[in-house]
Amino acid sequence: MAEEQVTSVKVTAKYQRVAPRKMRLVAHNVVGAGLTRAFDVLKFMPNKSAEILYKVCRSAADCAKNVHKMDVDTLYVKEILVNEGPSWKRFMPRAQGRATKIHKRTSHITVILGQEDN
Repeated sequence: MAEEQVTSVKVTAKYQRVAPRKMRLVAHNVVGAGLTRAFDVLKFMPNKSAEILYKVCRSAADCAKNVHKMDVDTLYVKEILVNEGPSWKRFMPRAQGRATKIHKRTSHITVILGQEDN
């Protein structure tokens, strides 16, 4: 039985406590970039989204290196999908005995790393 050469790695982080819209703004900055470049960009962004995305990308890189025996230097961020997770529903008291809904949104993040052809 011959082993197939894996060309991409997919890692998912679910139920992350950041709104998908905010996460997508950060994700668009690193799609298509080399892995080291993506790490540099994410590490120095001040957003909470960047820290979460950095950890997911780091996890994908470690998976590619340790499980699939891929060369980390040839990896790049092929695609980042940010989907909406379930929202936490809360209420905030308002004037005259009323209450308004608050939706605390969550995200499901999928990072796909590809291997560059040399």
